[in-house]
Amino acid sequence: MKRYLVPIILLVILFSFSCKPKTPAVKQEALQQFNNQLTAEEKAGGVMTPEIMWKFGRLGSIALSSDGSTVLYSVTERDLVTEASRTNILSIPSAGGIPKQLTTEGGSSPQWIDNGKSIAYVNKDGKLMIMNADGSAKQAVEGMGVFEIFNISPSGNNIYFTRRVKLDQTANEKYNFPKAKVRIIDDLMYRHWNYWSDYSYSHIFVASFNGKSVSGEKDIMEGQKFESPMSPYFDEGEISWSPDGKYIAYTTKRLRGKEDARSTNSDIFLYETSSGKEVNISEGNHGYDRYPVFSPDGTKIGYQSMERDGYESDLDRLFVYDIASGKRTWITKGWEFDVESINWTDEQNIYFVCAYLGTSQVFKTNISGKGVDKVTEGKHELGSLKFESGKMVASIMSFSLAQEVAMIDMNTGEVKQISHINQPIYESIKMGKFEEKYTKTKDGKDLQMWVIYPPDFDPSKKYAALLFCNGGPQSTLGPFWSYRWNMQMMAAKGYIVFAPNRRGVAGFGQAWKEEISCDYGGKDMQDYLDATDAMAKEPYVDANRLGAVGASYGGYSVFYLAGIHGGRFKAFIAHCGVFDFISEYGSTEELWFNDFDYGGPYWDRPKSYQYSPHLLVDSWDTPILIITGANDFRIPYTQSMEAFTAAQLHNIPSRFLFFEDEFHFVLRPQNAVIWQNEFFSWLETYLK
Repeated sequence: MKRYLVPIILLVILFSFSCKPKTPAVKQEALQQFNNQLTAEEKAGGVMTPEIMWKFGRLGSIALSSDGSTVLYSVTERDLVTEASRTNILSIPSAGGIPKQLTTEGGSSPQWIDNGKSIAYVNKDGKLMIMNADGSAKQAVEGMGVFEIFNISPSGNNIYFTRRVKLDQTANEKYNFPKAKVRIIDDLMYRHWNYWSDYSYSHIFVASFNGKSVSGEKDIMEGQKFESPMSPYFDEGEISWSPDGKYIAYTTKRLRGKEDARSTNSDIFLYETSSGKEVNISEGNHGYDRYPVFSPDGTKIGYQSMERDGYESDLDRLFVYDIASGKRTWITKGWEFDVESINWTDEQNIYFVCAYLGTSQVFKTNISGKGVDKVTEGKHELGSLKFESGKMVASIMSFSLAQEVAMIDMNTGEVKQISHINQPIYESIKMGKFEEKYTKTKDGKDLQMWVIYPPDFDPSKKYAALLFCNGGPQSTLGPFWSYRWNMQMMAAKGYIVFAPNRRGVAGFGQAWKEEISCDYGGKDMQDYLDATDAMAKEPYVDANRLGAVGASYGGYSVFYLAGIHGGRFKAFIAHCGVFDFISEYGSTEELWFNDFDYGGPYWDRPKSYQYSPHLLVDSWDTPILIITGANDFRIPYTQSMEAFTAAQLHNIPSRFLFFEDEFHFVLRPQNAVIWQNEFFSWLETYLK
């Protein structure tokens, strides 16, 4: 279930409470162009709508030049009518300024090469291209076949890329029946997240590169039925070059079938390109080991490491491996927060991002292990750190800001937004303010939550309110921007949204995070009820018009709250939630999750199965909208189907929204607008 991640990065404190981010003036023609796209209704409304949401440009890759002077970033635009997407590359001075669009016919995954004189990127047809730093003289790299991700070595004479390699036999091949549609399955992990096995594996290839062509490619995982990067995200951060190009460090999980389904034991291998020799630098650790990053002098590797096998939300620690001695050191020992996005600034100092008390901030440490220091402040989420020549950039977002590029002053901690991708939109709509609130839980703990208010909020009025139930369950809940669960859109409809950082979320220490495992219906559910009761007492909240909404673990939470809420809520919306622990265990794929968080398979009769929502349906009494996608293999759509059947047979007003071509998330533009319209129609019916 983890990784219902509204994937990360936020807003500077200066902008946190503004309805409109205060940014440099936008060219009038750009603003006019956006306004011309608005319907009369949108112009009159002046607030976020599903249609306006699809006018947002979406930040992608970020690359900082070696001298720290210039940032490359990609922006994707989607068309609601045709559902076509277009991604292009822009550059901007790291100090801020006017961006320059470098591609017009499509471009993504930019990388600086040749000491900043040239840029490698992928065009709209999936070909590797080279262009000058100013965007001129574009030409295709010769000798490059089909690939998925690429990275040119810092030395510039080598390249690695990934490609899928078919190693398994299909039923059609076995019987020579090309029209047959059947799978012969002998082991687990035959499907994952949103795709069935295609009988191939993501392998890393290395080759020579002369600036114009690629030659002498070699599969460094030849014959292996394992993948790098690992499924289902295939994150390019799981592979890295050494500064001199002599080594590749890569992440893989050398397990198959049942062992793969029940284990998180991935390792990092150090591969020597000249000899083909490799060493497992994380051997002996049984949890996740991922995201290797070489020190500037190439003598050490920093990486993220979890200790326990099968626990995907274990403490993510910073380890450093010394290549010469083979010694591993836990650098952040004693630090109870997760380490992400590791960046060396010199041979001694490492900066990283982590979820911290409901936000996401930059921290630094020293390989001597002398402690961890906080660098940034603000109600935002930061991520994707990039460092070069004393300059650091990151992505940033908040409840009122879609992802942008920000510069981080490493001395003062100041966070300065330098890109303004969607400024014309912000100039045309109102945003509601958001703030942090604390309340006490039933057992006397301090419970932090985010509260998002409607635009033009009037404290003398009464508003309907929505409890947002976070997914994960151990994911971060900070001031995030989402193109699905968008808080500003909910606020624009006149709802106050409150999002508690209940037991189980990351960012409040490992002990807080672990209180949820095998206790799904326990303290975390009481936290939700406590937060709801606290908000119901606010003079501007109508306690008779409360709803609860959520996805993944949030969807499970809605199903469970439906049986225990004691009349607090008048409407529920559950997206892709678990309804029956027993049937879900038998149909999901990442069994390590259920083994740890449920306490094992149902035949072992763990006590936590008492928290399965299906056991409470006789207490359901509140209208519920249930949403799912046919290609969700993490929490199969049958869970939502079972819940809908139960609601119907208990005569609960209910609706089932089933997307035939979506998975754990609804990503297609027209599907997403239907999702939003049905979401708000349901709330309008039962809360307004």
